[in-house]
Amino acid sequence: MKTNELIQWVGTGFILVMYALMNFFPEYYPWNIVTGLGGAICFFAWAYRVANKQQMIINGTAIALCCLGLFKYFG
Repeated sequence: MKTNELIQWVGTGFILVMYALMNFFPEYYPWNIVTGLGGAICFFAWAYRVANKQQMIINGTAIALCCLGLFKYFG
């Protein structure tokens, strides 16, 4: 259980940093997308470990959207 909890806390940290960057430091774009991607990956890994299909769908979609946003930025 410790691994699942660690994955969730790391994901939470990524998501909180993403929101802080979006709201207070917009000039650091696209780092908000990178941190959002990190959070989505963590929560997807957790959802996979606990077999939570709904969360896997949500976070899989978030991963795809973040990747598309980064592709748009760098492409």
